[in-house]
Amino acid sequence: METEAEHRLRDLEHACRRAGARVTHQRREVLRAVVEVNVHPSAQLVLQRVRRRMPTISFDTIYRTLSFLEEHKLIQRTYAADGTARFDGNQRPHHHFICTKCGKIVDFESEEADQIALPDALAKTGTAITRQLQVSGICRECEVQEEDSNG
Repeated sequence: METEAEHRLRDLEHACRRAGARVTHQRREVLRAVVEVNVHPSAQLVLQRVRRRMPTISFDTIYRTLSFLEEHKLIQRTYAADGTARFDGNQRPHHHFICTKCGKIVDFESEEADQIALPDALAKTGTAITRQLQVSGICRECEVQEEDSNG
């Protein structure tokens, strides 16, 4: 049985072939670093994870590779509450809850959110192809910490 990471690495190979680009060890490791975690890592966290296997890789290579992966729709860029770029390896349709206190980004799926009627004014702008709801708030862990410090 193929793991999610193996499936995504195969997607990388296909994307590189379509683009006439090489499937490099760096591209494989950066994609693996984004896909194999349940967090939405920053470029800095990706660098730390990739350096475990490739100690000499540069931040510039990480950032250029993340841009390549995003351009070829293998990952998505989203933003934490502080505006820091984060990278999402989850390719299934989903939405994000972003904690404004700790910056954690949590994926969630919702049929209700998927079916919200879009405003008529949107038709003047263009045709929606996908949608992603982004909800900001305070996560349960931060709420508990706040209650403990106030209690």
